[in-house]
Amino acid sequence: MKSSRVGRGLLAGARGLYLAIVSLAGSIVLFVLAVVSIALILLGIGVFTTPVVLAAVRRFATLTRWQAGQWADVRIPLPYREEPKNPRRGVVGQVERCSRLLKDPATWRDLEWLLVNMTLGFVIAVIPPALIGYAAHGWVLALGVWKPIYEAGNGEWFAFIHVTSQSSANAAAALGTGFLVLGLFVNPLLVRAHFLLARTLLAPTASMRERELALRVDRLEETRHDAVDTSAAELRRIERDLHDGAQARLVAMGMDLGTIEAIVEKNPAKAKEMIAKARQNSGEALNELRDLVRGIHPPVLAERGLGDAVRALALRLPVRTDVDVELPGRADASVESAAYFAVSETLTNAVKYAEADRIWVDVHHAQGMLRIAVTDNGRGGASIGAGSGLSGIERRLGTFDGVLAVSSPVGGPTMVTMEIPCELS
Repeated sequence: MKSSRVGRGLLAGARGLYLAIVSLAGSIVLFVLAVVSIALILLGIGVFTTPVVLAAVRRFATLTRWQAGQWADVRIPLPYREEPKNPRRGVVGQVERCSRLLKDPATWRDLEWLLVNMTLGFVIAVIPPALIGYAAHGWVLALGVWKPIYEAGNGEWFAFIHVTSQSSANAAAALGTGFLVLGLFVNPLLVRAHFLLARTLLAPTASMRERELALRVDRLEETRHDAVDTSAAELRRIERDLHDGAQARLVAMGMDLGTIEAIVEKNPAKAKEMIAKARQNSGEALNELRDLVRGIHPPVLAERGLGDAVRALALRLPVRTDVDVELPGRADASVESAAYFAVSETLTNAVKYAEADRIWVDVHHAQGMLRIAVTDNGRGGASIGAGSGLSGIERRLGTFDGVLAVSSPVGGPTMVTMEIPCELS
């Protein structure tokens, strides 16, 4: 227990030293660059430099958020507005991006945080290493360093102790030990206080959360309309498939049976031939109905879950497909269905358009999120755009507040990542 306390106190001292250096140096540099860059917008130069500088500020703030969670268990959510999916390019796109960043309240709160971080944040962060360093200084004085200092002048003050002899140096060492013990207890608290101070400016405000909630409501409303449109289109497809497929075959089979009934006594051979044809039509109609049912909700998905359903998909592909599934339970049927058809569409795209000869599928669940990654070694160049299959997948996932990300440089490889928030049973 004591060794654990000592280790945490010393580690907090080292982290405090790091934070003090980074808080002072990083905050000053980024704040000055941001102010100068924003001022240069009037000359036109800042339009190109400001997004770069503000992106660096956000990365610095995001690093602080990560450290806050890892080092002090202080959670700081991201407050930034979402970037458009298909931003404009060129000078116009650069101007729009600069304008978006400057209109985002989180940008100005980041700059306020830089000011606080280089002042009060620096003071809080520097105390932990100062306590340990000052304690070490007291011990160094007791080891005989006090004597040349005393001979060179009039001694040295260690806190309230005037070190002029070995006994006073020993007292300084004893006081230094007290500073060390104090540091072992308060250093973790001071590091946490540093991050709590950062959270006051880096976390979303109430107005930001309200705006985020309004955006989410709008997005859910949009995805709800998409889901309704998709369902209507799916019903029309089912109606068309039934009319043109199984229904037509059943009608033809009924007509054949009527003909058979009329000629069975006069021409048994012809009747037997038509019976064989009717049997063939009934088998084909049954196969079409099975395919239609499989397209609505595959039996393997309902019976054995998403993992086995994705494996079954992979077995039907004409290219080698490796599937890795880690699901300790099952999601809701609607979520499984959305994920299944999203994977099915992605695999079809990889085979049909990307011309891939190797595909990897990874399905797992972590931190309340179903994550699916489909990677292929095809020609790449895929993007989420109007009319593409990927945009349809994005709308399907959006119904469940899911997201889709695509990384597909020209020449490949292509990675399509899907995330759906859900819990497993």
